[in-house]
Amino acid sequence: MSKTEENYCQVAVKYPGREDVLTYKTLGERLDVGTLVEVPLGRRKTQGVVAEFSITEKEIEEIESKYKLKEIKEVVAEEFHLSELEMQLYTWMAKYYHYNLGMLVWDCLPKILKRPRDVEIEFGQNLDFEFELNDLQKPIVESISQKLNQFDRFFVHGVTGSGKTLVYLNLIRKVIQSGKSVLFLLPEINLTPQFTETFKKFLDCPILPYHSGVTASHKNAVWKFLKQSERPVLVMGVRSSVFLPTENLGLVIVDEEHDGSFKQSDRCAYNGRDVAIKKAQLSNCPIVLGSATPSLENYFHFTRQKKDNYFVMDKRASGHLPTIELLDCRKQGDKKSEDQLLWPFEKEALDEVSSALAKNEQVLVFVNRLGFSNYLQCRSCGYKFVDPNTEVPLRYFKHKNILSSSHSDYQIPAPEMCPDCGNLNLLQMGFGTERLQEVLSHYFPDKNIQRFDRDEITNLEKLETRLSDFHAGKIDILVGTQMLSKGHNFKRVNLVLILGIDSMLSFPDFRSMEKTHQMLVQILGRAGRYSDDARVLIQTLIPENPLFSYVKTHSFDGFLEFELGPREIGGFPPFRKMAAVHVSGRNREKLVNQILKEVESLNHIIAKNNLEVEIWGPSPAMIERRANMFTWSFFFVSKNLNEMHYLISTFKKFNQLEKNYSVKVDVDPLLIS
Repeated sequence: MSKTEENYCQVAVKYPGREDVLTYKTLGERLDVGTLVEVPLGRRKTQGVVAEFSITEKEIEEIESKYKLKEIKEVVAEEFHLSELEMQLYTWMAKYYHYNLGMLVWDCLPKILKRPRDVEIEFGQNLDFEFELNDLQKPIVESISQKLNQFDRFFVHGVTGSGKTLVYLNLIRKVIQSGKSVLFLLPEINLTPQFTETFKKFLDCPILPYHSGVTASHKNAVWKFLKQSERPVLVMGVRSSVFLPTENLGLVIVDEEHDGSFKQSDRCAYNGRDVAIKKAQLSNCPIVLGSATPSLENYFHFTRQKKDNYFVMDKRASGHLPTIELLDCRKQGDKKSEDQLLWPFEKEALDEVSSALAKNEQVLVFVNRLGFSNYLQCRSCGYKFVDPNTEVPLRYFKHKNILSSSHSDYQIPAPEMCPDCGNLNLLQMGFGTERLQEVLSHYFPDKNIQRFDRDEITNLEKLETRLSDFHAGKIDILVGTQMLSKGHNFKRVNLVLILGIDSMLSFPDFRSMEKTHQMLVQILGRAGRYSDDARVLIQTLIPENPLFSYVKTHSFDGFLEFELGPREIGGFPPFRKMAAVHVSGRNREKLVNQILKEVESLNHIIAKNNLEVEIWGPSPAMIERRANMFTWSFFFVSKNLNEMHYLISTFKKFNQLEKNYSVKVDVDPLLIS
């Protein structure tokens, strides 16, 4: 050990500045890479993590000639000390997503508690090992099982209800029995209870759920258990589970890999699915991606480059795929007053719901919005009630009698008159789950009609209660948003009604068709799991849209191949990589002028170095103003990933933007509007 390593180290500090890895004096002994520390930074203290010892004695002399080096204050939370594998993962993320390493580490760690409450770790009950794989499942398990001791990527493209869970379970059990652990990622918290119950029946190991619904003490307990225990475990949870210190990994599974919930929107804009792939590579173990609606990028990759690792399950284990019918909402131009009371439902749709209920079946109704109406508008002068922070229309919630913003905490009591002209007649535009529930309650007064959305389901306990009541038959009609579209098995649901799909198709984003297709396929997957006679009704004003022809025939590959055409013409992923840069400031004119100068400078660098990178923009963000801050964006687009990253790094290091501006880089953005 050199004197430099004993007396000095470099620390990645929790600091958003350009220089986030700083040199400090140690406490008189070598501090290993991954040690969590508290350090002085200017006049304050902050956290950090020991990053490396690449500094030489000559470099130390040069630094000390310019600055007075400060000493690390103390080592903190020794039980959370990061391993070599963890540091490798965080370091890769910091470089790939262009985010400061110290901030990333402390963002991903759980809240460190000095006196966490005692938490009981759940164990599998191993009640039954008795299940048979069908003819589609068996060869998939056999193929993947042959490569369990090395890194490789596999994809299971299974229609809803095809039995992907049994494939996962069989592979998990094999890995656990071999003495290694498994990381199982899910997109949403609402899927964890059912998977937990299933896995507890078949596995003989600790099962560690990890998501926003568990307490800080539970998260501390999970981290400490993984740091101390050497026995194999199943870690199961949402995207943040990828950071748990699961060292002896033998398998990683990402279910519903296409889901946008894996992408973090704030702080470091990472994709949990892609970080999981990197973690599997570092752990030298395979990763299995699964979905009924593969992301176009992964579909393209596996069908073109890794065909042998792409497995299709195109039949349901029981029941049949439902019949899809379109209800053309253009047919009835002149609505009767009775039909107005039923809006936004078509009379035909409610008749079908009535028939299903008469057969003692349950019905699911989906819409892509919360609330009673999308917004209020004065019928006289046209005044709209908007969020002053964002200029986005406020949603109306009738039960709470409020107008609420979906993009900030702003809300006001529902107004009785127009503040501009005093008119008492305010028009309710659009509709959401609350409006649907009210109409259905009016039409079916003797039925129990409940909602399943983020306004109603605010914690895991409410989620489990609502699902339990529906499974028990206490609820006749469940009105839900996308959070109910994934993974749930309902035995008595043979009719699903979908509204509001046109707004998704009209959304100004190159992925709007893909996202709409994914949501439709996931929703129709809730019907007919245990029946040969299930139906999905879709209300639409644009039945001629080509998307519907693929959905009606359950032609999943057909749609994906169709969607590749426009993507290639437009130069979008998967044919090129993308990264977004979002810049925010208070003075709109000054902000735009500075961004234009930065884009001009970057285009000069591209031309000078003959780089294969394009810059799109700048343009205002979809919601240009939030909390008195304006945001404009520009985008890097390239087939050459290295050149794109070089240009992003150059921008981050040398840009001349004012220091009080907020700059956020989003590599592989899901949304570019």
